[in-house]
Amino acid sequence: MLYFALLFVCDEWMAATKMLPSQKQREAHGMEGKEQIREIIEDTPVIMAVKDWDGVRRCTGQESKVVFILFGDVCSIDEIVKTVKDAGKIAIVHIDLISGLGNKEISVDFIRKATDADGIISTKPAMIKRGKELGLFTILRFFVLDSMALENVMKQDGAFADMIEILPGIMPKVTRRITENLSIPVICGGLISDKEDIIHALNAGAVAISTTNPEAWGM
Repeated sequence: MLYFALLFVCDEWMAATKMLPSQKQREAHGMEGKEQIREIIEDTPVIMAVKDWDGVRRCTGQESKVVFILFGDVCSIDEIVKTVKDAGKIAIVHIDLISGLGNKEISVDFIRKATDADGIISTKPAMIKRGKELGLFTILRFFVLDSMALENVMKQDGAFADMIEILPGIMPKVTRRITENLSIPVICGGLISDKEDIIHALNAGAVAISTTNPEAWGM
């Protein structure tokens, strides 16, 4: 049922407009420009990742400007994004983790139409490509669990994503190898829990880290 509702919303939107929103239109809806988002991430390199409503409430009072939304469903994601945006934060939705959305590109259209999200995260290149077409800030996520996964990351130079995120983020030697060989900015995420982890990741060349640990958000 949720999937068909999603199709209906996106079909109605596509029928009502013949062109993608302009940058001015996006800014009018409170959405940041891509270059501005990149600068903000680099200036405040601790990204708050939230996995429940408690995390959303706690992040709104933090100094950090960027929030990765790692939970929600098609009925609640608009409210989650609105709460983050109303706090003056940049909202980037991990689209793979939103219940009720499938792995089709139309899911990206739904996020673009139904929310004021500034960007998306996904492990799926097709989703990232669609996000870029719609003007969203895009982050391609990789789980670097073995040498084959590492080789795949190393092929991403010139990729269509605005940034890539590697997990786990507590491998400074691997992070350095990636950042030294790629021109695309790298974010480290996963298992980062304290100031030492953050410093190691940034010293290895990452432009930022993401963490669900509220204790690390103010570091």
